[in-house]
Amino acid sequence: MAEQHGKTLVPEIRFSGFTDPWEQRKLGEVAPLQRGFDLPVSQMISGPYPVVMSNGVGGWHSKYAVKGPGVVTGRSGTIGGLQYIEGDFWPHNTSLWVTSFNSNEPKFIYWLYSSLNLERFGSGSGVPTLNRNDVHDQLIGVPCNIAEQRRIGAFFDRLDSLITLHQRKYDKLCVLKKSMLDKMFPKGGSLYPEIRFAGFTDPWEQRKLGGIATFGGGHTPSMSDSDNYEGGNVLWVTSQDVKSHYLDGTTTQITEKGAKELTLYPAGSLVMVTRSGILRHTLPVAELRKPSTVNQDIRVILPQEKYYGQWLLQFFISRNKELLLEFGKTGTTVESVDFSKMRDMVLLTPSLPEQQRIGHYFARLDNLITLHQRKLELLRNIKKSMLDKMFV
Repeated sequence: MAEQHGKTLVPEIRFSGFTDPWEQRKLGEVAPLQRGFDLPVSQMISGPYPVVMSNGVGGWHSKYAVKGPGVVTGRSGTIGGLQYIEGDFWPHNTSLWVTSFNSNEPKFIYWLYSSLNLERFGSGSGVPTLNRNDVHDQLIGVPCNIAEQRRIGAFFDRLDSLITLHQRKYDKLCVLKKSMLDKMFPKGGSLYPEIRFAGFTDPWEQRKLGGIATFGGGHTPSMSDSDNYEGGNVLWVTSQDVKSHYLDGTTTQITEKGAKELTLYPAGSLVMVTRSGILRHTLPVAELRKPSTVNQDIRVILPQEKYYGQWLLQFFISRNKELLLEFGKTGTTVESVDFSKMRDMVLLTPSLPEQQRIGHYFARLDNLITLHQRKLELLRNIKKSMLDKMFV
């Protein structure tokens, strides 16, 4: 946060070369919000001017517009989301907008508004409404030097561009994986996948899951005995841990005493959630990256020597919805999977070398997806921190 000494306002982080204190003003005096206009649907069909609504661009206006650039936020319903409009636009009555910047840099004003968390100014028991009077009364700091305003605006624009870039890469990789999962596993009764690696031509063979893997489980060590948990370093998998397809840590670790009556499963084993409310929506499955024990809600699948764990993992991912539909059951208290029935299911399997090629391909793809996901999280955290530290 900013430092305030008497009337001196200084942001916690600022660009070198700028030392003058910021000026404290009410936001309504710097860049006031105005309410949008009513607009008949018949006039939102075609035209050169985007109609900006609380949840985005809702159409086009053919005749009138306010002169951009402008900063627009939702007034009712969806509030707090901000848009920067470079050109002329028509603000709908579900929006509030700024085009009066009083000689301040428009992009700086946009990011200033972004730093305020406008959702907290919402009111109403039903559809939330943004109270612009409360927003206008907010005391904010403004650098008097327009060059500093421009540096701040350009910095956040660049940060947003990087976030958008990694978001697009992440989205494209997720779409690619979904497509390849669909095409690299046979479907519709065929013994051949639509896409496969060069050199593999043999039909896939039918095998029961129980014939290509062995299975295990676990339980919960007594919670009343603290010696089972305090200071523990043995990984213990519960349903809340299976949030990604690769698992190298757990929320809770147990002690050697707690793990004494449990099986320590090796890295490379697959874990599947078979009892949890999450089974209403998805069937979580993951590969253990480190030796682990499990609780009673988890089933462990250990592929036999001729079957490759990463390939089997991708099979479960590719058939997630179908498996949940076929083997899921709704209990009186919590959803579960009929795992004993799943063990008897028949699946198509390729040769071990083809399994390995498929498994390695998807492992690399998953690594790329994880890489961009982590970069996205890092950039978003940087943006959140800078919005707090670069404004007064």
